[in-house]
This record gives sequence, C-alpha cells and structure tokens, in this order.
Amino acid sequence: MKKFPLYLMMLLVASSLFTSCMGDDANVDTAWRDANLKFYQEQSQLKDKDGSAFYKVVIAPWDPNAQVLMHWFNDPKTTEKNLSPLYTSTVDVKYRLTMYDGTPADSSFNLTQAYGDSIFRTNFSSVISGWGIAITRMHIGDSCRVVIPYNQGYGTYDYGSIKGYSTLVFDIKLKGIPYYEAKP
Repeated sequence: MKKFPLYLMMLLVASSLFTSCMGDDANVDTAWRDANLKFYQEQSQLKDKDGSAFYKVVIAPWDPNAQVLMHWFNDPKTTEKNLSPLYTSTVDVKYRLTMYDGTPADSSFNLTQAYGDSIFRTNFSSVISGWGIAITRMHIGDSCRVVIPYNQGYGTYDYGSIKGYSTLVFDIKLKGIPYYEAKP
C-alpha cells in the first residue's frame, strides 16, 4: 500500500509528458502545413513547355533523404567551367526569399555591405541545410530558383515571420567565392 502513491505519481508524470508531447501537434497550423507540402509536390511535378522536368531534384551527397528542387535561369553550360563552392566555402550571393504563396519574406537587396551592394556573404554552417545542397551545385554566375522543403529549411518551428512547415522559394545568384584558393 505504501507504493501506491509512488505508482500514482509515476502515472501522473508519464501522462503529463505524453499529453505535453501531443499538445505540440495541436498547435500546428495544419492548413498551412498541408498547403506547403502540396506546393512542394506540385513543383516537383512541374514540366517545361517541351515536357521535360522544370526542376532538377538535387539530393545531398551526405543524406539521400535530403533534397531540394533547382531550376537554372541561365544555361549551366555557360558557367560550368567557373568555380563551384565546396561545403566549407564562404560564398557571396544575391537572393530573394518568398513563401510558397508568393509572399515576400527576405531579400539581400535590402543589404548594403562593404564587400558589395546587395551581397549576402555567408558560409554553409550559418544557413539552412537547403542552401548547402543547392549552392554547392552552382557555379559562379549561375542564377537559380531553389525550392526548399520545410525539413531542409526551418523545420517545424516558426522562425521570425516564417511559420513552421514552410516551403521556401529562393531566387539565388552566386556572385563569388571569396578566399577560394585554386591549387595546382
């Protein structure tokens, strides 16, 4: 009988942990999440006028489940001999970020930096993983639209004005790779 209060206490703690975990899903905007998931799926099926895929599915070499969609605005053959960043590189880019519904969310065009007007300088450890997947496939001079699913973006949590489960649409131009050393 002395152990009954202990068992009761353990049962109450376990049930409160279970319900607090369940409560996280209760706060999810399911309409937003579903619309973002649907948008990503639709974009992955999008076709060019000639019937070919509009976006290339780019898979991270380090995780076969991590992917983004990329569409080059320029002909990649014209930049293929230009430098391409490594995952450890620092890059200079110009970008615009919109949400799946076209709502503007961020832009480097609001920046003025010493190393260039509208240039955002970063390394991949400072940004979402979807950027590392995409930009390491680009060459200097490439302009791409990159569609990043929520799990390669900000995940399930809100980040400033970006809601959890957001599919991110970036228009990115790779301007340079500072500190890049070409060794013979």
